[in-house]
Amino acid sequence: MGGQFSRARFLLSAFSMEQLPEPDRPEIAFAGRSNVGKSSLMNRLLGRRNLVKTSSRPGKTQSLNYFLANEQIYLVDLPGYGFARVSKQVRASWQGLIRRYLKQRRNLVCVVVLVDIRHELKESDRKMIGWLRRQGRVVLPVYTKSDKVSRNILVRHKARLDRALAIAPEESLAVSARTGAGCEELQRRLALYSQNW
Repeated sequence: MGGQFSRARFLLSAFSMEQLPEPDRPEIAFAGRSNVGKSSLMNRLLGRRNLVKTSSRPGKTQSLNYFLANEQIYLVDLPGYGFARVSKQVRASWQGLIRRYLKQRRNLVCVVVLVDIRHELKESDRKMIGWLRRQGRVVLPVYTKSDKVSRNILVRHKARLDRALAIAPEESLAVSARTGAGCEELQRRLALYSQNW
């Protein structure tokens, strides 16, 4: 893998809209429930083992973390939604930031929403994807941890998640950050979105 997602570097952590970089490049955001494997997948896409910090502690990411790939595309790691061991006040503050960012950021070309393929669709995932669609955002559902299930279960669970989201099979992807399965296709699709900016 490589291409537009090579030569990646950490750019900044934003705790407010004022801290975001200039909207001068296409931007792709990664969203998902806490511990769905966001950081691991981003590291795999960027070809770096520890560029995006991973943690087993839900709620560790509390800012919008920006990475610049090949000086061309911003990739943004959003705080996980769902369970997090933080105060209600902290959670409300970062959820407000995420909402404003997802509504207002004009160079945001796609939101990748990660869903664990081993489980049925959670209500928080359904709400997030529904809300993004209502904002007119391009949403790509990506089902993570595909290496944790057999091929038969993978096919069955992907179909079940697609039905729950009312999308066609080609509108989602199953991936594994550990093995890299599906990651080249994910890169290809994200590159296409960014070229249309």
